[in-house]
Amino acid sequence: MGIKKNFVLDTNVILHDSKCIHNFQEHDIYIPIVVLEELDRFKKGNEEINFNAREFAREIDNIADSHLFKDGASLGKGRGRLFIVTEENYPEELAKAFSERIPDHRILAVALNLSKKSKNKTILVTKDINLRMKAKSLGIETEDYTTDKVQNMDAFDNGFRTIEASSPEQIDQLYSEKEGLSLEELKIDSIDKNECFILKSSRASVMCRYNPISDKVQRVEKMRAFGIEPRNAEQAFAMDVLLDDNVKLVALTGKSGTGKTLLALAAALCKNEEYKQVFLSRPIVALAGKDLGYLPGDANDKVSPYMQPLFDNLGVIKSALNYQGKEIRILDEMQREKRLVIEALAFIRGRSLSETFFIVDEAQNLTPHEIKTIITRAGEGTKIVFTGDIQQIDSPYLDMQSNGLVYMIDRMKGQDIFAHVNLVKGERSYLSELAANLL
Repeated sequence: MGIKKNFVLDTNVILHDSKCIHNFQEHDIYIPIVVLEELDRFKKGNEEINFNAREFAREIDNIADSHLFKDGASLGKGRGRLFIVTEENYPEELAKAFSERIPDHRILAVALNLSKKSKNKTILVTKDINLRMKAKSLGIETEDYTTDKVQNMDAFDNGFRTIEASSPEQIDQLYSEKEGLSLEELKIDSIDKNECFILKSSRASVMCRYNPISDKVQRVEKMRAFGIEPRNAEQAFAMDVLLDDNVKLVALTGKSGTGKTLLALAAALCKNEEYKQVFLSRPIVALAGKDLGYLPGDANDKVSPYMQPLFDNLGVIKSALNYQGKEIRILDEMQREKRLVIEALAFIRGRSLSETFFIVDEAQNLTPHEIKTIITRAGEGTKIVFTGDIQQIDSPYLDMQSNGLVYMIDRMKGQDIFAHVNLVKGERSYLSELAANLL
């Protein structure tokens, strides 16, 4: 057990994780009364932050006792105590620097007062970078909430590994034998389940994936799906895991223009006979801080602009098929019978999705808890694909290491039914690739 500390929590930490008070081991937690006031404003609504605000209120109610506001309430054996701070003494040095008594400054006041009177180190925990800067200017120690933050980001730096073959004949065997070769035969020591890589010799190379079901390294072919054909090795790897029925959870990451959503949609349509429904969705990140309620029209009118990128990918597939043929008829029939559904992610809460090919676009804007909520909706026969660019995060309290997509990839790595492919090369256009790299 280390030296006991005091942690003062900001509102955004609780809105990010309603169970956060149980993640500070033996240390004491202080929640300024202004945080409860702010949480009260978030209780109404159907977004994840609204559910977290309500859940935290229930959590507090379960552990609250008469000592909560004075001596603190115990959080359990081996844990610290929880305090609600109602005293609002505004220190002189704080008033000089930040005279306006907005909620952030009231939280700073609690942290500053506690650091002066307590013998234990006091740390302000917030996901707000600006508030952390203000705290540091006053000499207050501060931290980000890192419980669900991923430390190792190597999986997002490159597309795939290149492994040297022990002999050129092994590559010939992989081309000729459909069953593949074992890791022992290839003399490969360390590899992840469903990892895609290039096996290279002095005279040839082959695209491969280690299949944990067969326990073999198998050749990956460029497979065409609903008019869409992979343009590079990364896209071929992505299509391979998307079309593999044994891989129930897929994560596709990469910058804009790498084909993540298009490949996922094409694979889903290709599998139309094996799934009752293809479901495309994405989280809604409100523009200019405005809620959907401010927009005109009914629910479909409000959501439609946010779903347009998904419709755009559908248009690309129709164009690739020249708007005619059997596959176009299948696509039109699926839309007519509502077997191909495009709608906002908020609408899936509480639903059970069975025999569904479920694609979640822009998953980097989801929290770890939201990702968990989505995956736990999966019924029998369902495949879920998450796509996202971790460098384009629109949520103010998520970053490259704390968003739900990265968290899920980190936790699911090594599972038989999971595969992650990181796409690096942009294929939308030369202009798009240039902008993604330089701007």
